Amino acid sequence: MNQNAFDLTGKVAIVTGTSRGLGQAFGRALARAGADLVLTSRDPATLRPFQAEIESLCRRALSLPLDVRDAESIRQMVDAAVAHFGKIDVLVNNAGCNVRKPALEVTWEDWNLVLDTNLRGSFFVAQAVARHMISRKYGRIINIGSVTCVAGYAGLGPYGASRGGIKQLTMSLADDWGVHGVTVNCLAPGWFKTQQNARLYDDDEWVEYLRDRIPLKRPGQPQDLDGAVVFLASDASAYVTGQTLLVDGGISTGATRALPKKK
Repeated sequence: MNQNAFDLTGKVAIVTGTSRGLGQAFGRALARAGADLVLTSRDPATLRPFQAEIESLCRRALSLPLDVRDAESIRQMVDAAVAHFGKIDVLVNNAGCNVRKPALEVTWEDWNLVLDTNLRGSFFVAQAVARHMISRKYGRIINIGSVTCVAGYAGLGPYGASRGGIKQLTMSLADDWGVHGVTVNCLAPGWFKTQQNARLYDDDEWVEYLRDRIPLKRPGQPQDLDGAVVFLASDASAYVTGQTLLVDGGISTGATRALPKKK
């Protein structure tokens, strides 16, 4: 294999939801691999520190407003990105949200918020970007899922439904757009501490329970995702499409706490 297959120099990547958390981790990894970035948030002012960080790596960066629940906002963001850079090579479809409630307490509005953001939003961002990729016969689309793509957890009904949908959507789009040179894959992190779930990690008993279920015995760190996102964005993954890549420390194996040895 070409030793430079992982090099993203000269590539332009959109990463949605880059005001915080894993979105910034994905952007940082792509920039370090050579990519120039389009950063998005509903409030682009929140992106200024991160844009400065990316530019300190000698990469170009453009911050744009994006509300993935608004079709016109999606169109304007993609058009502005193409006008500025002339092309889009990579999309990391990361923007998302969660409402953590017991199933009996989930409201109609809760459901719509999560599904409209995570699933409908991801589809229409991918569609808008794919129009430009297809015209160039090249593209890498990375939909961000989670371990809930393949496993169910109490209190995460709408979120799990949205992430399961992302897995199925990824396969459909891969089949749709492969003929045009566009690959579509799902990167599915396991349990990573983010601003969305930080309060869970304040419970030492819960953290210990989580560690027991992860074969590698620790929650993920942002840098654990670097190799996977660069791989899926690069020519190293040219023959990989429609796949869900779990980066979860092995929790999706179904590991459980070991029984104490009998005396």
